[in-house]
Parts: sequence; structure tokens; C-alpha cells
Amino acid sequence: MKTETPMIRQYREIKEHNQDKILLFRVGDFYELFFDDAKIGARELEITLTARDKDVPLAGFPYHALNTYLSRLIERGYKVAICEQVEDPKQAKGIVKREIVQVITPGTVTETSLLDEKSNNYLVSVYVGRGGFGLAAVDVSTGQFVMSQERGSQAARFLADELCRLNPAEIIVNEGAKDNQVLTEAMARLGTQVAINPCRDKNYALKQAQETLLSQFAVQNLDSLGCADLFFAVSAAGAALAYLHDNRQGNLSHLQQPEVYNAEGYMVLDAATRRNLELTRTIREERKYGSLLWVLDKTRSALGGRLLKRWLEQPLLDKAAICERLDAVEELAGDFLMLDELSELLDEVYDLERLLSKVHYESANARDLVALRSTLAVLPAVREKLLSGGERMQTLARHLPVLEDLSLYLTEALCDDPPLSVRDGGLVRDRFHPDVDKLRHACRHGRDYILSMEQRERERTGIKSLKVGYNKVFGYYIEITRANAHLTPDDYIRKQTLANAERYITPELKEYEATVLGAEEKICALEYELFQEVRRKVGANTMEIQEAAAALAQLDVFQSLARVARDYRYVRPQVDDGDVVDIREGRHPVVERVMQDSMFVPNDTRLDRDNQRLLMITGPNMAGKSTYMRQTALIVLLAQVGSFVPAASANIGLVDRIFTRIGAADDLVGGQSTFMVEMSEVANILSRATDKSLVLLDEVGRGTSTFDGISIARAVVEHLYGKVGARTLFATHYHELTDLASDLPAVQNMATAVKEKGEDIVFLHKVIAGSVDHSYGIQVARLAGLPQRVISRSREILNSLESPTQAVRETAAASEAEQMRLFMPDPELTGLMDEVQEADLMTTTPLEAMQMLYKLQQALKKGNEDG
Repeated sequence: MKTETPMIRQYREIKEHNQDKILLFRVGDFYELFFDDAKIGARELEITLTARDKDVPLAGFPYHALNTYLSRLIERGYKVAICEQVEDPKQAKGIVKREIVQVITPGTVTETSLLDEKSNNYLVSVYVGRGGFGLAAVDVSTGQFVMSQERGSQAARFLADELCRLNPAEIIVNEGAKDNQVLTEAMARLGTQVAINPCRDKNYALKQAQETLLSQFAVQNLDSLGCADLFFAVSAAGAALAYLHDNRQGNLSHLQQPEVYNAEGYMVLDAATRRNLELTRTIREERKYGSLLWVLDKTRSALGGRLLKRWLEQPLLDKAAICERLDAVEELAGDFLMLDELSELLDEVYDLERLLSKVHYESANARDLVALRSTLAVLPAVREKLLSGGERMQTLARHLPVLEDLSLYLTEALCDDPPLSVRDGGLVRDRFHPDVDKLRHACRHGRDYILSMEQRERERTGIKSLKVGYNKVFGYYIEITRANAHLTPDDYIRKQTLANAERYITPELKEYEATVLGAEEKICALEYELFQEVRRKVGANTMEIQEAAAALAQLDVFQSLARVARDYRYVRPQVDDGDVVDIREGRHPVVERVMQDSMFVPNDTRLDRDNQRLLMITGPNMAGKSTYMRQTALIVLLAQVGSFVPAASANIGLVDRIFTRIGAADDLVGGQSTFMVEMSEVANILSRATDKSLVLLDEVGRGTSTFDGISIARAVVEHLYGKVGARTLFATHYHELTDLASDLPAVQNMATAVKEKGEDIVFLHKVIAGSVDHSYGIQVARLAGLPQRVISRSREILNSLESPTQAVRETAAASEAEQMRLFMPDPELTGLMDEVQEADLMTTTPLEAMQMLYKLQQALKKGNEDG
């Protein structure tokens, strides 16, 4: 067996402590992967697999391509450890010292090129305890940190709903809980592959978690963080911080104090509702285009884009807070000039949160700080413009620090167009530091001297083509062509021979070379030190920069919602604590935007507790029932987000939860059929809805037999109506259910209008009072393109089912005659019955009784024989 090289031994020692990670081992200008990591890298990155000394599998890529290859590994769920050379190879004695400088996992990515700029990248920590769950979500790329917990019967649903909302890039969980059934089911509902990593129980231990939080945020007790009695949440949050520290995520001083929230403090939107309403991405293609977020997102910055998404996923329940947002949108929507001017200023805003994150990770370069400087430069103009606006804009201005001192400092310190590298000089502006100015003067004048030397040597030697040049290998030299070699002075020292020329040096030239090159090296080193100082200065202003980022993000969301309201004819909703939802000429915000050639048909909706608690909607497929239901829910949701709504007018009584069951599919992973999925979703709704909820149910019971389906659907309606009292839209093809309107006073029948033209139908997309008793299924099938032969046969079968045959009619008539004969009175039998009825049983002798019974028996026998 061959003896391992010192470098391979070094690799093995480092890998020993990072077995669960792909180790990127820096060797010169390459990141190398060895052994099993090389095989994985070759497969996942599609790079060549070779071998070192035929025994060590090897794969690698250039260091400057790190982000390209790193993104592929992260997307596939791998943890990656970056091992750098931490000393200059020129000064190393023996093997170059190497260390792990950072561990990157899907939930700890900070490089902006690897992230969606308008989405958070959450690491979620879950603590599974007895009787409940704790949850903490950290986005290390922005500093956002939130935590919550839930106990009791609703804990499982809380976890599933929150994981769906947060859509984490990575989840960590306490040891032994990775296979927890509730967690497994919640993960299945996410619909995406998410890395789940079990972590040491000691990190989740309450005492250690408390100490971790106290240390991180430099507080004396957890009361100041508002989480002293939230033991499950504290365990999850402490473990999240420990995980980040274990993965060398710096000092994390940019993390904001955790925001403690209660899921019940916002409108509850479960996973099915978020999916069915297509809030942030579409069901089929999983993309933003075609979602509600796509319509609303006219933000100018990544800051605003992320905040808008969070607002959309957590509608408010506080009427005052909703009205404050609506006031802000109204102020901007009513002042077109201010709106446009603020939008132009926001175009100059860079992603302050992620720039600040890079500063604390010491990965920010000079261009990043120039981007930060550009953003700070517009803050005074933004604040001045806000102060000239209404009350809400002025309030926002007071929360916007302008950071003039830091802006001036960065202007004085950094060049306008610095290089990408922070170690090659050219970062610092002239007159920022006297030592840099001195070195630059020496360097610039040294070069001037060398140029003057070239002219002087030409005159001394008489060689007009003589030139003084430079390269990194040989430094400065004097070059003379072979044709002029005989004119070379005796004091020239030959340095290099070329095909057509000779290169020389002189003592004078070497002396100036040392001066110039020494100055350049000193400049690069000094500028790097100064840049680090500038970066630290930025980090010292973290809190103020985060305050500015928060204010700019809110402003960006307000201008986006105002622009949507102005461009798409949205109106301000009236929001109150009542139970009435009254929408006039409401429109579906997404459908009307994607319709190219036709106008969207608006519809009214009214729901209240006393008169129209439940709308029973009937009509054919494709006539607009689903669109009508969804648009009602989206208008209510938009109002509670604080947005204007697509309608002529809207009065919205606050809704605590929106539930939907629209369509279903087999859950193959969970082992559930379509009908089982449907019933599970309905069961969730019935158990969690309240009299303040809005419920949308479409075709409940269609996954089973007709009688079973009707029975289930009717029972569900009765439960929602009587037991829950929720405002409900119930679409169905079971026309039998329309009779409920006559039994239950607050049930109102509604129908989608259809115009018949012979065998054809025209969908009017208008929802009107009343009901329909025909589903038009065959007409819809014809519109869908079924072959005419199939359509014709369908009509024949339908006619046979709806119109009984002659034989069936005759049998039915005979049966009816038999029924009539059985109940026609027989004179003899009637007389005997009267005799029995009038007899005094107390005085009738046994013989007389037997005689009466015998007569009755004989009469019955005769009747049977005649029949």
C-alpha cells in the first residue's frame, strides 16, 4: 500500500470531523473533492472523475466557479463545507495550513446569487415536545427571526400550516422526533423536498436554549424578548442558533431579536386553502405567474417583494392595523405625482438586509458597499417626500433614519467603480488616507521615471526602437531587437533571449522596480486593511440600517398596492367587526388580468349570519362557480391584508379563517384516495371553522355513490349552518340540496346563468338568485371535444335513464293496481270487522269468540283465493 501524501492525510483529518458534508478542499486555484465526495461531485455536478496516484478518486473545479457548483449541491439538499488555505503558500513550512471557514446548508445560504431575491430562505427549527410543538424560523440572509408554539389538539395542524406558509429550505428537529407521525404528515403536505436534519437533544434542552438566546441578544432575561414562558418555542429557537454557530455562521450579530407571534393572531390559512387560492404560486405549474402575488407585486426592491409576500401569507385580524395600511395605500393612490416620484427613488434601493448580512459574514466586497452607499444617498430625498404627504406617510418618515454620517463616510472612503476583488487595490478614494496617497504618488511617479528613462536610453544608445517593458515573471526590462544588438552598452545585463530580441536590466532599472513594485504591494495590503475597517464601520450601524430597510420595505409595499389600485380600478374596502360580507360587482383579481380578448363579468356577493349565511350555488361545469367562490375569498383576504379590492364596493366583516375544499387528488404517498383526501379536508374544516370563518366547499361528496354523496353533503351543510354558523359558499351538482333553502331560513339558492341555443349552451358567467335542475354535462363534454359518436350515444343513454320504457311503465301500473286493490274495502270482511269491533269481550263466551274468529279466518282465505 502506498504511503499517503501529507495533503491527503490533512484532508482525511478534516473530513473525519465533517462526515455528513461535501468537503470542498482548496488546492491553489481549484476546489478539489476526494474519495466518495469526488464520486458524488462527478455525478451531481457533471464534472470529470479522475484519480490521484490511481488510488484516490478526484474531481474538482476552478475556485471562481464556486457559486455555480455550490448552488447545484445546495439545491439537491447537500451540506457543503468550504476548506480554505489560511496561510500564504509562499511562507508555509511544509503543508499549507487549511481550515473549514464556512459550512453551507440549504437553510444557511447567504450568497445572493444563490437566492430568490423576493423570497425568504428559512431555516426552521422544530421542537417536538409532550403535548405540543415549538417552532423558530431564521433567515440568516436577511436577519429575520420569528418564533411560536402551540399546545393541545390544534398543535399538529399548527405545525402543518406554519411549515406550508414558511416553505423552509431546511428543517432541523430534535433527535428521535424526525420520524414523528405529525411531522411526517406535515412534511408530506409541503409538496416539495426539504432537507430534515436531526440535531442533538442537548441543543434543545430548555436551560441551554435559554442561555443561548440570552448570550446571542445580550439580555438579562427572556422577559425582554417576550418569550419567557414559551418553553417549546425557546427550545426551538435556541437550537436554531446553536446549529448556526456549529456551522460557522459568524457571530450572527445581524440577527434581529426574535419576533414572537401567535398563529391565531392572523387569519388562519391552512395548506389546502393556500394551494387552492393560489396565493403565491399556481397549483399546476408551481410558478409565480398566474398567482395573486403576481398581480399585486409591483414592488421596486427585493425588500418590498419579500414583505409583500409575508403580508399576503398572514392577513390581519386587527381592524385598526388593517385601516392603517388602507390609509397609507389611499394616500399614495390619491396622489399620482408623489406615487411616481417615490417609485423612482425606490428604483435606487438595493437589498439592504442581504447586503448587511454579507457585511457580518465578511463576504461583502467594495461593490456591495457602494450599492449600500447608493441606497443611503436616496434616504434624505425619500424622507423629505414622505414628510410632504399625509399622516401615514409622515409616520413612515419618522421611522426612516437617513444615516447621513455613514453615507458621507462611504463616499469619502470608496471609489465609484471599485474592482470585484478586495485584495488587488483600487478600492480607496484619493485623499481618504495619507499613507495610501504617499504610496500612490511613489508608484505613479516611479512609472513616470521609468518612461523618462526609456527616452534617455534611446538617446544614449541611438536605438530608436528600444523600449522599457514589464511582465509579472521578469519584472521591468529593456528590450533591444537583434538588428540593433551591436549597439548594446556594456553595462546592460542580459536577462532573457527571444526569437528576435534580447532583454536586459540595469542596476538603475532594478532599483526603481523595487520602489514601484514595493509600493504596489504595500498599497494593496493597506487598502485591504482600510476596507475591513470600512466594513466594520458599516456593521456598527446595523440597527439603523435595519430600521431603514424596514421602512423602505413598507413604503415599497404601499406603493405597489397603490399602483395596483390605480391601474386596475380597485376600491377601498370598508372593514368592520360585523358579520356582513357585501361585495358589489366583484372581480377575480387574477382571472381578469390573464383574460386577453374578453371582459371579465363581475358578480355580487352578500353573506351575513341572519339572512344569507350559506349560499347554495348550482350550475354546470365551466359556468364560473369556482371562479365566483375564489374571487369572494380573495377579495376578503385582500381587504384584511390592507389592500384595495377589485370591486365597485366592498364591506367586509372580519373573517378569522378562510377554508377551502376545491378539487382533490389522490395522496399516493399518504396512502389516501381522492375521496379520503376530500373527507379529510372537510373534517378539518368542520373541526376548526368558527362563526367568524369563511368556508368554500365545492362538490362535496362527489367521490362516492350518489346517495352516499347527497347524504354526506346535506349533513355537512346542516352542520356548518346549525352547529358552526360559518359564512359559507357551497357549490354542488346535487340539485336535491336546493330544497334546503325552504327548510333553513338563512340558506339562499344561487345559480350560474346559462343560455341555451338548441343543443348548444352559452355560459353567461353571471351568478343570480335561484337554482338549476340540469347539469348540462353532455353539452360541456361536447365543448371539451368528445367525439360526436360518444356525444350521441350519451344522449341515448340519458334519455333511457330519464324516460322509463313501456315495460317499466306497465310493471309500474300493475304494481300500482295491486297496491290499490289491497287497500279497497271488501263488504263481507268489513262486516266481520265491525262485528268484532262492537263485541263486548267481557261478556262474550269462549264459544262465541271462536265462532267470530272462524268467520274472519274464512273471509280472509276467500280474499286470498280471489286475489
